[in-house]
Amino acid sequence: MDIIKKTEEAEKYIIKCRRDLHQIPEIGLNLPKTSAYVSNELKNMGIEFRENVGVSGIVGLIRGSKEGKTIALRADMDALPIKEETGLPFASGNGNMHACGHDAHAAILLGVSKILSENKDKIKGNVKLIFQPAEEGPGGAKPMLSEGAFENPKVDAILGLHVGNLMQGLKKGSIVVSYDSMMACLDRFRLKLIGKGCHGAYPETGVDPVVMTGNFLTVLQTIVSREIAATDNAVVTVGKIHGGQAYNIIPNYVELEGTVRAVHQSVREYLADRLEGIAKGISEAMRGTYEFDYTFGYPPLVNDEEFTKSFVSSAKKIMPEEDIITLKKPVMGGEDMAYFLNEVPGTFFFVNNPQEVEGQCYPHHNSKFDIDESVLLRAAALLVQGTLDFLDD
Repeated sequence: MDIIKKTEEAEKYIIKCRRDLHQIPEIGLNLPKTSAYVSNELKNMGIEFRENVGVSGIVGLIRGSKEGKTIALRADMDALPIKEETGLPFASGNGNMHACGHDAHAAILLGVSKILSENKDKIKGNVKLIFQPAEEGPGGAKPMLSEGAFENPKVDAILGLHVGNLMQGLKKGSIVVSYDSMMACLDRFRLKLIGKGCHGAYPETGVDPVVMTGNFLTVLQTIVSREIAATDNAVVTVGKIHGGQAYNIIPNYVELEGTVRAVHQSVREYLADRLEGIAKGISEAMRGTYEFDYTFGYPPLVNDEEFTKSFVSSAKKIMPEEDIITLKKPVMGGEDMAYFLNEVPGTFFFVNNPQEVEGQCYPHHNSKFDIDESVLLRAAALLVQGTLDFLDD
């Protein structure tokens, strides 16, 4: 099969799908219009599929002409609660926005589905098509797995991608791969430091949770710098603090919320334990108490080394080797593709295709974020080539 030619023939279809989906952005697990669009396209292709997997996820299945392995291709399809300001003729008008490129992910996978379904006589094995909701939260991969997305037939490996402006300064059309850790976990903690409120002029009559908070924040920042090896990537950030109602009253408590990012599971668990240990120690030392809640979110995203080597070999058939960039260190963002990669070997890679709006390229989750549609063809070709090579191996 001439994969480049086939993807060139599908390019207009992919772009059309991307623009259609861009106009109907939906958030979270419930994506009625988006799911209906994808289902209708799969139906028109004659592809068998299951709906409502993990609330609104879709699992398609292309059966090849010969028995063999099964590979899954994953695309998230949810959007963000952002009012779009790109000025595009196909911009969203419903108050939500595809500001992270998931419209392109779903469109690419639809294009790949079209190519593979039209050439299933050349496929040895099966291809599962995973259209996933809620990557931006609360998470759609785990519910889909719990409802059998990887069963009947059982999945042997998985491929996924992310388009956009995730890595600065790269040539447009280049891809970024990692042979090991790719992205961090995405955890959240809530802490309530409890004191005893009193008049600000008589602090000795109370227990000051504001001072407790100051001490907690100071010690918190020494965990990464003094307790985690410099070669281990980790971030602890407090993004929200609330306490008090008046300038001259010491409050009863202060509430904090923050995020923890780590690349290795052992570091992740250590950070969770230390955060509570510090809260306990400071609150007790300062005559207060505390309430602590830690939520383990998406796990670290780790690619399989051998599968990634094979995928890179496939990628070299599609694009110049110099456009294939090896990630030097993991990025600290999180992705629930990690749940799929915890189940089977696979690869998640970045496709660099930012598009200027008003003279500059805006970051993900920005109201003016956009992508260069001319690169979607290459992204589709990479998935097709990687799929066929894995199944033929």
